[in-house]
Amino acid sequence: MRPELIHVTADNVARTGFFCKMSGRKQPGYRRKLAWLEARFDEGLEMRLLGGGARGFVEFIPGTYAWRAIENAAPYVVIHCLWVVGRSKGQGFGRALVEEVLGYAEANGFAGVAAVVSRGNWLIGSRVLEPYGFASVATAPPGFDLVVRRFRPDTPDPQFCGRWEAKARAHGDGLVVFRTDQCPYLDDAVNNAAAYADAHGLRFTEVELTSADDVRRLAPTPYGVFAIVRDGELASYHYLTAKDLAKRLA
Repeated sequence: MRPELIHVTADNVARTGFFCKMSGRKQPGYRRKLAWLEARFDEGLEMRLLGGGARGFVEFIPGTYAWRAIENAAPYVVIHCLWVVGRSKGQGFGRALVEEVLGYAEANGFAGVAAVVSRGNWLIGSRVLEPYGFASVATAPPGFDLVVRRFRPDTPDPQFCGRWEAKARAHGDGLVVFRTDQCPYLDDAVNNAAAYADAHGLRFTEVELTSADDVRRLAPTPYGVFAIVRDGELASYHYLTAKDLAKRLA
């Protein structure tokens, strides 16, 4: 049976929320993500939440406005996030969310759907998308693939923006955090990094990426919306707790 899907819009997002960090609605990370979403709806961002007590969501956007470090993606819809958690796993909800994106893209004249996937964590795993004909068209360190499902076979592939090492080195030595407001957990991640730098006498730099264009030009990984760099070398592309950050940077 197809699950109930809640269509999140600019008119109802303050009421429905956006799944992540729902217990922290008064915290800065939540408020920043809410403002980020409200600014993206006019660009065509779409979000669906699982209803009926199920737990999961999908967020996707036209490729022109995707907050991933990819280019030539205008013909595609790009999935930012797809997450099903807890007891909702294994019930076909992930399939329903993928099918929702594919149906939306085809109905609205896009040439296909693209996503940045990771062989690590934090991003969609390729196994979720492979059954729907998604195939890798590019790879990037430390374990990223750009996967595409085309509706029209003659459509050119999107590409990774590249120059990852140069972008990581652009801000000199010390601890550098690249951040956006696309994920509500990133505010905590930035604070953890700043506290670590202070405790260890490291120069700390926060680079705020405020547009999809910033992500394409400046982000040192395909994920685009967050990265931790130490002395010009990528340390993490995703949120780390204070404990995990200390282990990673030890």
